Amino acid sequence: MDTSKPGSGSCLPWAGSALFGAAVGCAAWVLVVWARAYCDAGYDAGGRFELNFLLPAAVGGEALVALMAWAAGRRLVSRAPRAVSRAPRAVRVFLPTLLVVVATVGLAWWFFATRGTLDGYPGDSGLCPVSNVPPQWPDWIPV
Repeated sequence: MDTSKPGSGSCLPWAGSALFGAAVGCAAWVLVVWARAYCDAGYDAGGRFELNFLLPAAVGGEALVALMAWAAGRRLVSRAPRAVSRAPRAVRVFLPTLLVVVATVGLAWWFFATRGTLDGYPGDSGLCPVSNVPPQWPDWIPV
């Protein structure tokens, strides 16, 4: 029995997608905290209290979305036409992986846009415009 390669029934891809989702959720939460602290918008005592409750929701939600995206990708590949099912393993793994990345990054982007940049909230730092988007945020990524 060769245990060096995960088999088709391995839980390694599932755990990897959940861990990737949790890491993206943590990174999104850090971006939200950074944006709020830099612009001083929603970073008072109540805002920091809210951010503490958003951490487990962001990490758990992203992990759950990653697992659902992996499951949807696996289902799409298993029900694909015969030409795809005979494709190399790397091609069959690419679709679920792509779905996990797109779903988790999309959710993190939405989380940052809605919770990190509180549009119109009066910020006290004077470093950010009315939209409360930090000036370091790239212009090519809309929020």
